[in-house]
Amino acid sequence: MLRIHDISKTFNPGTVNEKTALSHLSLHLEPGDFASIIGSNGAGKSTLLNAIAGSFYVDQGSIALDGRDITFTPDHRRSVVIGRLFQDPLRGTAPSMTIEENLALAYLRSQGEKTSPFSRIRKKDKELFAEKLKLLGMGLEDRMRQPVGLLSGGQRQALTLLMATLVTPRLLLLDEHTAALDPATAEKVLELTRTIVEENHITCLMVTHNMRQALDMGSRTLMMADGKIVLDIAGEERAGMTVDGLLRRFRAGTGHDLDNDRILLSE
Repeated sequence: MLRIHDISKTFNPGTVNEKTALSHLSLHLEPGDFASIIGSNGAGKSTLLNAIAGSFYVDQGSIALDGRDITFTPDHRRSVVIGRLFQDPLRGTAPSMTIEENLALAYLRSQGEKTSPFSRIRKKDKELFAEKLKLLGMGLEDRMRQPVGLLSGGQRQALTLLMATLVTPRLLLLDEHTAALDPATAEKVLELTRTIVEENHITCLMVTHNMRQALDMGSRTLMMADGKIVLDIAGEERAGMTVDGLLRRFRAGTGHDLDNDRILLSE
């Protein structure tokens, strides 16, 4: 489903601010894979998601999605088949527009070139929106005419998750999408994520700062350092892995300890 081959990205080359964010990174995801990514600040986690989403073009290497090379495909075209959530609940929605209008925008965008600029949402589409909102268990199906700006952070993030998966994407990118939420709300959004991804067999990459989440969520755990993937575990090896074992494997793969307090304190 996703095939990344030998990509590199350096920002501000030739200046005092030169930073190699990705270095000869390769990654293959099969259809339905759910990989959790963990690593210190500056390891390249969000940069990897940005490269896949098309926020910038890589300096070298290639990115293919579902057998099609998208290395130089603009981000707005990739967004038709790639869903994405950010850490900040304020991103991904239009606060002055209603819940219904936000869902309509997401629904029409996901149709890509199959719709005209004058396409309208029909009654059955609105019924679909209400049905999907009801599954969130937050009562938003009764508030479809209210502006999104009135929602709490958790409600907005749940809505953004629904918008990103309203029409099943080829790939879902989650960039610490529960980090800004309180623990109880974060747990609810994570459970919604797990349910939606599993029921729709969505291929997913999730960046997290929580080591336990990195082992519990999905089917693979990746660890990044210095713009590279230094650990990729799945199957029985992952099932028997502990947080301490993950830290030891990180040390063996990089030659140094994981030194991010936010990650270590969240295990």
